[in-house]
Amino acid sequence: MAAWKDRRLLDLLGIDLPVIQAPMAGANGIEMVIAVGQAGGLGSLPCALLSPAQVLEAARQIRERTRAPFNLNFFCHAAPDLNDPAVQARLADWRRHLTPFYEAAGLAADTPFPLSGRAPFDDAYCRAVEEVRPAVVSFHFGLPAPALLARVKATGAKILSSATTVAEARWLAERGVDAVIATGAEAGGHRASFLQMDMSRQVGAFALAPQIADAVSVPVIAAGGISDGRGVAAALVLGASAVQVGTAYLLTDEATISEAHRAALLTTTDDGTQITNIFTGRPARGIINQAMRDLGPLSPLAPDFPLAGGALTPLKSSAALNGAAEFSNLWAGQAAALARRTDAASLTKALAAEALARLHGSLQNP
Repeated sequence: MAAWKDRRLLDLLGIDLPVIQAPMAGANGIEMVIAVGQAGGLGSLPCALLSPAQVLEAARQIRERTRAPFNLNFFCHAAPDLNDPAVQARLADWRRHLTPFYEAAGLAADTPFPLSGRAPFDDAYCRAVEEVRPAVVSFHFGLPAPALLARVKATGAKILSSATTVAEARWLAERGVDAVIATGAEAGGHRASFLQMDMSRQVGAFALAPQIADAVSVPVIAAGGISDGRGVAAALVLGASAVQVGTAYLLTDEATISEAHRAALLTTTDDGTQITNIFTGRPARGIINQAMRDLGPLSPLAPDFPLAGGALTPLKSSAALNGAAEFSNLWAGQAAALARRTDAASLTKALAAEALARLHGSLQNP
């Protein structure tokens, strides 16, 4: 097989194939990380829904089964102060806004609900990273405080973070990341934006990646709308050194999503997703359902991230009793229709093989 022309990311991360499996909180665990790593790509473990102790245990299990490098991913948002009267008022307003939906589902308006939580990177997580010493640590929503970032870098881990604009990419490069993930508007899940949050100005991956590649000296990883070898090849031609793929992995055997989510992925179309903030309080792309149609897709009433989702939990549970997912976040990117049912290792190898064949002109119809 022909060699990869740009080996910067491969050599930096110690992987064989320029394919990074996107960390997807709630949608992938250690099985996918192991499968992707063994196939030659970089598996990623989402840690924002895990405790530091769970991160340590997951890393232990991964290392028991593979020597492949892996990525631990963390969020860098500012956690809202639940004692702040303004935060409490937003939560109360959101509950009142949802009252008609509770009533329609036969639920009492005062039905208790959990406070949705995704923990930001902090000292406890950092101590876990210092113990695990993973090959790669990636961040979403910017970077942690300089002192925490310095501690992560001291472990020897390579640092990745996502940018949705050239300005964000430059900001990351100035602070010492080893590679920038150029995340286009097509990508599923949470937007990585941290310098500006105007969703009307979001840039597509194949416009963003080459501009970021021109703007920074570190390698660029393209993400968003990449679900087959054609997308991988296009990203590499445009200046990316690797790709990060998320939605395509949601139909693999190792994905931990619900059957309703899988069914929605199998029927969604190119225009079947939207960016919404109603499920968590922060913009994220998912498959359109009742909640997005009736409450959003973008609502000024949604409490700050990650609190918005808690009040939707009773509605989600009620709908799930009938096998429905009308109040669940069905994260997916715009190329979901290109995803295939397979296993994570086979997908990783196929993405790379199809891309190489495209790049060398020997494959016409992947």
